[in-house]
Amino acid sequence: MKVTDPDIVSKDEAVARKLAALAHPVRLRLLRNLGAADTCCVKDLVGPTGLAQSTVSQHLKVLVEAELVSFRTEKQSSRYTVNTIALRELAEVIGQTLDHCCGGGCSRSGDSEFAN
Repeated sequence: MKVTDPDIVSKDEAVARKLAALAHPVRLRLLRNLGAADTCCVKDLVGPTGLAQSTVSQHLKVLVEAELVSFRTEKQSSRYTVNTIALRELAEVIGQTLDHCCGGGCSRSGDSEFAN
């Protein structure tokens, strides 16, 4: 299997989009808040973040486009939910990549400050 295989390139692009979506501290906080609740609307996330509703909406849009969060419309609002399957798949790809790069020597212990 070549690294330039079109399937691998396509998968790498999808992983990069997801990682780019996570590369903002506000989006990480939103993801944690969504994970703590089963489902939320934008106004439920405004208070904990201290941001304007429009700002929260824009960050959620990025997470939705990256397929890390899903939403459904409910009357006049949208309900957002973490896409746990996509996050697990992303974690698996990152773990495999680190193991490959580190020759299997990367630690997976829960001692990291980011484990929670």
